Amino acid sequence: MQESGLIVSNPNVMMGKPVIRGTRITVELLLEKFAAGQSEDQILRAHPHITREGIRAALAFAAQALQASVVYPLERVAS
Repeated sequence: MQESGLIVSNPNVMMGKPVIRGTRITVELLLEKFAAGQSEDQILRAHPHITREGIRAALAFAAQALQASVVYPLERVAS
């Protein structure tokens, strides 16, 4: 199991995807909800067992993961 504060990764939980500790709520799911336009309050109402701190830890984890020295090529879209 990998652990980083409120975000943990266990191969036996959600196929090892990073989740908020004590839940099966993945960092990926939270990012998808924000990308779909949901607010933090909407997410908290839908998942009352998570906290604001958990959501912020998930966002910080995602930001840190993107700081890795991996290049993500983006396809240009014709205008």
